[in-house]
Amino acid sequence: MVSFGREICGELGIAETREWLVTNGIGGFASGTIAGLLTRRYHGLLMAALTPPLGRTLLLSQLDETAQYGEQCYPLSTNRWAGGGISPDGYRQIERFFLEGTIPVWHLACADALLEKRIWMQQGANTTYIHYQLRRGTQPLHLTLKAMVNYRDYHGSTHGDTWHMAVNPVPQGQQIIAFPGAAPLYLLSAEAEVTPAHTWYRNYDRVMERQRGLDAQEDHLHAATFQVTLHPGDVVTVVASTQSQPSLDGSAMLKAQQAYEQGLLNRWHQTLGGITASEWVNQLVLAADQFIVSRPQPDRSEGQSVIAGYHWFGDWGRDTMISLTGLTLTTGRPVVARSILRTFAQYVDQGMLPNRFPDAGEVPEYNTVDATLWYFEAIRAYHQATHDQQLLQELFPVLAEIVDWHCQGTRYHIQLDPTDGLLYAGEPGVQLTWMDAKVGEWVVTPRMGKPIEINALWYNALRTMEAFAQELGLPGDRYQQLGDRALTGFGRFWNPTTQYCYDVLDGSTGHDPALRPNQILAVALESPLTVNQQRQVVDVCGQTLLTSHGLRSLAANEPQYQGVYQGNSQQRDAAYHQGTVWGWLLGPFVQAHLKVYADPFLARTFLEPMANQLWSHGIGSLSEIFDGDVPLRPRGCIAQAWTVAEVLRAWRLTASQLTPKG
Repeated sequence: MVSFGREICGELGIAETREWLVTNGIGGFASGTIAGLLTRRYHGLLMAALTPPLGRTLLLSQLDETAQYGEQCYPLSTNRWAGGGISPDGYRQIERFFLEGTIPVWHLACADALLEKRIWMQQGANTTYIHYQLRRGTQPLHLTLKAMVNYRDYHGSTHGDTWHMAVNPVPQGQQIIAFPGAAPLYLLSAEAEVTPAHTWYRNYDRVMERQRGLDAQEDHLHAATFQVTLHPGDVVTVVASTQSQPSLDGSAMLKAQQAYEQGLLNRWHQTLGGITASEWVNQLVLAADQFIVSRPQPDRSEGQSVIAGYHWFGDWGRDTMISLTGLTLTTGRPVVARSILRTFAQYVDQGMLPNRFPDAGEVPEYNTVDATLWYFEAIRAYHQATHDQQLLQELFPVLAEIVDWHCQGTRYHIQLDPTDGLLYAGEPGVQLTWMDAKVGEWVVTPRMGKPIEINALWYNALRTMEAFAQELGLPGDRYQQLGDRALTGFGRFWNPTTQYCYDVLDGSTGHDPALRPNQILAVALESPLTVNQQRQVVDVCGQTLLTSHGLRSLAANEPQYQGVYQGNSQQRDAAYHQGTVWGWLLGPFVQAHLKVYADPFLARTFLEPMANQLWSHGIGSLSEIFDGDVPLRPRGCIAQAWTVAEVLRAWRLTASQLTPKG
């Protein structure tokens, strides 16, 4: 579905902005640009998850490729060096780039020879396959591949200086040990001749890091050279792995990956009941799988979680619970949903779900008010889809304890206000909602008080508990009473002057009337608003906040609005929730619009522009955020779980109300 010719591949300024991604299901990944340039610290052929799903470490940066065909030498790699110089310029040989499922494929033209290259990862292993096949040619092609290695945290930078790595021969390859105690890297091939090397290549220039105000220079070590002569039809595979004996049969492992992805699509199609999905929606189903990862538990049981976004996020409680329905239930994978829900139940503490699992493996961070409330909605959606009574019985005590903690009070003054039945949350210096940007001690959008989406989620959770108690034959009067009180108190959010909702009640300066998208959740979920109020909220969000790629986080006529997300960390965080467009908000907007206007054909039109985003930024996936100002450039993570999940969920919501022809 996703395919580019020379009109994109041959224009370096465009080709270096299109990025590919492959993942291994345990937190590791490989990523780069279709031009071959390393423009980010997160680009590399093996970013291994050494303590799954985190501990991500760059081991193999790239293969510097050269083809000798006849009397002509063709560089196939592209590098930018400090000062901006491009050498070599192998992007000029790229005749075509396309995705085969999630597998990136390049066609490299050298005179009348055509070399095809694929990259993928083995599921469940820190193993990357780089597979070449000479598809045509009138004479042999000699391929030389210099393996550039590293060993650093995926957020870091390397300046080699006097660093000496141990490069040791092993059968069919080389073992690289960066320092005593480091995880070994194995570079192997069944077809190519491998020789050791040890030369630092210095001052690669990573343009995207410069734009982000970060260290733009990096060194990589040439640690091994692969050489092979290919005749038409021949293949060669280079395997980079933390395992000493991975399979070296590239063709067999390629078939295994293709079968895995076809299985994902088969499950998806079984859920559709005769509805035909567009190719871009099918592609999103494959993209959805890239965020689902294993999270081994302390008792050695297998748990699962969700990577919030690539390249730089780990698994976050909030993102996981918002994404769960779209990534798993919508795509026909309830077993995965069940595993995630049970995994997170083990981490509930003082009535709270963790916000983030740190990369270095420290204790989880409990600094979110909404992740826990989204947990109720995720369980509700799961139970609605599966009628899994056993899991409901298992988790109901956990949910009941969460409600108790919120009523009596837990961290950060998260507590029920008995005067109006609403939840209060926050203290100075802490950001608890999804609008969580913080620079040093500056919380950009503190939203301390009673945020509207938190109370929409609270009301939704109480009604959910009321229904769960009834289904389990347990007393539910308390949840009904709490819900009734919240329903009455929620009326305080309506601003009669503006005819839409306050964003926060009872803040440090009173009620916050800023027009933000959070109120759309008060319509999309079990709604405490009147029918007329619901329509007015949908209309004001549609007329003021809606863009082609999501909802602005702040209306453009507000004084704090910033329409472009760029610059250093402080500049970017200052704009993060002050006008930047968030793709995930399309999900609740479409759901709310469908509820108010009952027109699935019309609701689906709001999703259609996202199809074009699969060709931009993260190829085959959807970005985290977009500029608030036209042309709404994609920004942030190239692939974001809740953007993909919510677009999928919203598409399926509309499909469920259409005829089988869809």
